[in-house]
Amino acid sequence: MITIKLGDITEEDVDVIVNAANTGLRGGGGVDGAIHRAAGPSVMEECRRIGGCPTGGAVITNAGKLKARKIIHTPGPVWHEGKEGEPGLLRCCYRNSFLLAKKNLLTSIAFPSISTGVYGYPIEEAAKIALSAGQEFEGDFSEIRYVCFSQRDLDAYRRVWREISTM
Repeated sequence: MITIKLGDITEEDVDVIVNAANTGLRGGGGVDGAIHRAAGPSVMEECRRIGGCPTGGAVITNAGKLKARKIIHTPGPVWHEGKEGEPGLLRCCYRNSFLLAKKNLLTSIAFPSISTGVYGYPIEEAAKIALSAGQEFEGDFSEIRYVCFSQRDLDAYRRVWREISTM
C-alpha cells in the first residue's frame, strides 16, 4: 500500500524512516537536521562510525528516540539542471533504500521528499522518481509512506500519483 500524507517524518510510527542525508552523514539542515535532533546523539555516533555514504547510496542505523525502529540515510543529488546524472542518482536513493530495508526485514517505510529542499530538485520530477520506485517495490512492503512537509509538496505528490497510477 502506498500512502501520501502531510506530516513530520520524525513522528512516523513505521519500521524505518528514510533520512535525506548528506554524504558525510553529519546531520545538517532540513529533514536531516530534524531527524538527528529528534533521534538524539546515539544516531550521530553511529553515523560517525560509518563515516560517510556516496550520493545515491544508503546506510542504516538505529533510530534513537524515534518511534521508528531504524533510519536509512541516503544522500540525494544536488540539482544541476539534470546535467550531472541527478535523475539516476535520485532513483538510486530510493532503490537502495528499499533494498536495504528488505535486507533488514523491515516491512513499513516512510520517505521524505529527497533532494527537493536546499538541494533544489524540482518537486514534480522528484515525485515521479519517488513514486515510480514505490510502485516497483510495493509488493515487498506492507506500507510505503511518502511524508510531505508542505502542502505544496503534498499537492505535487498527489498530482503525480494520479498521473502515474493510471498508467
